[in-house]
Amino acid sequence: MTADKLVEYRNLFIGGAWVAPEDGGMLESIDPSTGRPWALVAYGGAKDIDKAVAAARQAFGPWSRMPGHERAALMRRFADIYRARAPELAVLETRDNGRALRESRVDIGGHATAYHWYASMADKNGGRTIPIDDSVHAFTTRVPVGVVGAITPWNVPMMAAMWKLGPALAAGCTVVLKPAEQTPVTSLELGKLFEEAGFPAGVVNIVPGYGKGGAGERLVQHPDVNKIAFTGEGTTAQAILRAGADTLKRFTFELGGKAPHIIFADADVEQALNAATGSAWALCGQSCALGSRVLVERPIYDQVVAEFSRRAKRVRVGMPLQESTHMGPQAHSEQLSKTLSYVDIGRNEGAELVAGGRRLQEGELAAGYFIEPTVFANVRNDMRIAREEIFGPVAALIPFDGEDEAIALANDSSYGLAAGLWTRDVGRSLRVSSRIEAGIVWVNTYRFIRWSTPYGGFKASGWGRENGLEGFDAYLETRTTVISTAGRFPDAYAQ
Repeated sequence: MTADKLVEYRNLFIGGAWVAPEDGGMLESIDPSTGRPWALVAYGGAKDIDKAVAAARQAFGPWSRMPGHERAALMRRFADIYRARAPELAVLETRDNGRALRESRVDIGGHATAYHWYASMADKNGGRTIPIDDSVHAFTTRVPVGVVGAITPWNVPMMAAMWKLGPALAAGCTVVLKPAEQTPVTSLELGKLFEEAGFPAGVVNIVPGYGKGGAGERLVQHPDVNKIAFTGEGTTAQAILRAGADTLKRFTFELGGKAPHIIFADADVEQALNAATGSAWALCGQSCALGSRVLVERPIYDQVVAEFSRRAKRVRVGMPLQESTHMGPQAHSEQLSKTLSYVDIGRNEGAELVAGGRRLQEGELAAGYFIEPTVFANVRNDMRIAREEIFGPVAALIPFDGEDEAIALANDSSYGLAAGLWTRDVGRSLRVSSRIEAGIVWVNTYRFIRWSTPYGGFKASGWGRENGLEGFDAYLETRTTVISTAGRFPDAYAQ
């Protein structure tokens, strides 16, 4: 592919206008299925972030004071446009990050409903009256936190943007969105949708760019940014905390995971296997919520290992835009190298590789970042493949005996984002789920995530929640007002 055939996005979206980067430039977006560039995209630097933040700050006053039903109407108009464009957006996201089109369609196809749900919150942002006595009237109001810097990852750029833009805009905040440099295309397409919906200039600004030393670092440090909402790696979150500490910003972090997916011997094994294999290899393993640690009660362990191995061979790995493809490539070359390195680590640690583990380079897959669905058996929970987030399609199968050991293994992790368990025993489902250290626990299902269900992590998996009422609250501050009904105050020095 030559440069003159690349899809081009030469401008940033700042202050309601499409403007050329001031101190950024142009970068190539790589199609991970071919290893070649498919788009040429503008990226911003510190000066561009300064302009975007200034635009967001100027827009904040009018936007935050706009009646909630008027903000809701604009959000609904945007959601309807988004729904109509969803098929096209799904194709663009698949080109940018390699996710199988069948997955992108399902994911992005539901985002409009989420934006509608958040629009419904825009005019219901009430406070409460606090009863004290007849001398005062005390009440609270909920006010938007201000200008939000939203930093999104490369694995699910549109979903992560929706999780931040929906509640922020409903709350009355303005936003500067910085997508990951590997996957900027669909985020810039969002600017066209906001423009078409008639959003006021500066309410949403979109500046792709690099993190350290670039647009991301400046956004975090900027004194006029009141909150950072970040999805990504824990080490990056630590750097964000250090960079934003001087301005005492608010932070929401959705970070990594190493989710335990527990299968008890009394489970409906067929359904459990459907969920466990699907959640191990979805998004080519590039999701923090995937059940990458599969904990299996010993009486059915051999059966589950055999089925994982058999089902791995049924996964159709191929070009992501093909309708028949189950699993596309890793999103970029660095992630492919990381995943392959963990296959070697697993072998060296003594785990048994029972399926996959090989890069696929046959035929049309030759130049892409494809890898087979991979299964390790006889894994111990102290092995690196069981403790560290791989972010590739690698399942580690760990045997256990009884509830107490299952819970101990599940909680023996620095992460605490998600967990799943399968059992026909209702009492067991309640006992076990109540003891698991995770922000969301799925029982006899997995990866059931909706805009109305709070999502976020314990421990190193994050701060705060996205989605649900809790996700909306994260973009609001509480003001308490106390009004004297008598208007009198004693003179402390009268005597």
